[in-house]
Amino acid sequence: MLLPRAGASSARHVLRRASLAPPRPSSLAASSSLRHQSSASAPAHAAAAASPSGASWASALARGTTLVSPRSPTSLVLPELTSLRGSITSMLGSSHPALDRIAGYYFAAEGKHVRPLIVLLMAQAANGVAPGYERLREEDRKTQGAELDAEISPTGILNDVNPRRTVFAAPESENILCTQRRLADISEMIHVASLLHDDVLDEAALRRGAPSAPAAFGNKLAVLAGDFLLGRASVALARLGNLEVVELLATVLANLVEGEVLQLQAQQASEDALAAAPSPSVSLDTSAFWRVTPACPEDAPSEQLFESYLHKTYLKTAALMAKSARAAVILGGCGKADEGEVVERRKEQTRDAAYAFGRNLGIAFQLVDDMLDFRSTSAAFGKPSGGADLRLGIATAPVLFAWQEAPAEARMGEMVRRKFGGEGDVPKALALVEASQGLQRTAKLAQHHVDLALDALAVLPHSEARDALAQLARGVLTRSK
Repeated sequence: MLLPRAGASSARHVLRRASLAPPRPSSLAASSSLRHQSSASAPAHAAAAASPSGASWASALARGTTLVSPRSPTSLVLPELTSLRGSITSMLGSSHPALDRIAGYYFAAEGKHVRPLIVLLMAQAANGVAPGYERLREEDRKTQGAELDAEISPTGILNDVNPRRTVFAAPESENILCTQRRLADISEMIHVASLLHDDVLDEAALRRGAPSAPAAFGNKLAVLAGDFLLGRASVALARLGNLEVVELLATVLANLVEGEVLQLQAQQASEDALAAAPSPSVSLDTSAFWRVTPACPEDAPSEQLFESYLHKTYLKTAALMAKSARAAVILGGCGKADEGEVVERRKEQTRDAAYAFGRNLGIAFQLVDDMLDFRSTSAAFGKPSGGADLRLGIATAPVLFAWQEAPAEARMGEMVRRKFGGEGDVPKALALVEASQGLQRTAKLAQHHVDLALDALAVLPHSEARDALAQLARGVLTRSK
């Protein structure tokens, strides 16, 4: 049984009332309050990230149940998440049944749906900030998303065989537009396409506890299915009719490829080559967490190597969360226009806050993922674990931190440079990580990025959706898969 979305109309009233108000000094207090709650729930040890009690909202969704709290992230947008798979399936029609089957393979299993959840909750939290939102809402009620499946070019020119069309029922949630629901679909399609490609590159045998697509269908079909998903997502993106949103999501596709290449280079290149590489385009200002000290071994990882690792993390994981969150508020009327200095400044702050929330949440999410690779069993994690990244030759944050602490005779740097390919390298590296503060320091860095995500939310007017976003951010630190 679905829980009622308590307070939805009152939350919308608060949003509308605060739509033109500039940020108040009290927003700093709100930020402090959100961060205080986060610190209270942070893991004292990295093992807390693998605690069974961290199942929370993700496992509730996987079980098809709802959490009791009316502010739980899923309870506010559960109808949209429930219809997500059917909506995406309707967009994947092909004249080739085999392509249909493999393109929808990962959608058949229950995933965490983190990216659609961010889009939908951010839409609820920010809709009403822009004065033009009510006009968008009224148009949305009239069309019910019919334009989102309408061809822009003639069907014969498109030569696209997809007879199935999405039919949007009356809006499930009072404060989410059909364009934003479609954006949630697109974000999940891009994510799943990246999983298909990643599993080929990583030669992964498992995904979500089942055979991976490459294991089930072969590498060639897995790659083609990922390309097909990106093609379908691009069509849906064009039909949203917003050039800024198209630009944001199109650059995500480039970011994913750049991140993968950067990871390959990090595995193969020397630190001199990394030092000569262009500086990361997104400043993360977290050098205090890995500053080289006299206590570090002579061959300790350079700050450039840490920067490269975090930039790769942004490109591969956080860029999609950040840019889709920003796109969600743009579709809600917070895009650039000419509505006066005060209004434009408020909309700009909202766009930037959505982006900062998604960016920092994404980085924290991946840092916890890197910890879980050492702490979780393969059954709980849903994919190979117990040092799987080491076996792929990838040095993640726990390894880099352990390298800083390892004695010179441990030769951790040599193992990293040969991608843990020597005899006994993987178990030796696992032991060094376990004996170090690598996992704990990674947990602290993840906590730092969660704090930054919570700070960003202070710009948004108070609502149940904003509280749910804060709960989602804090839940990243205690997730077990």
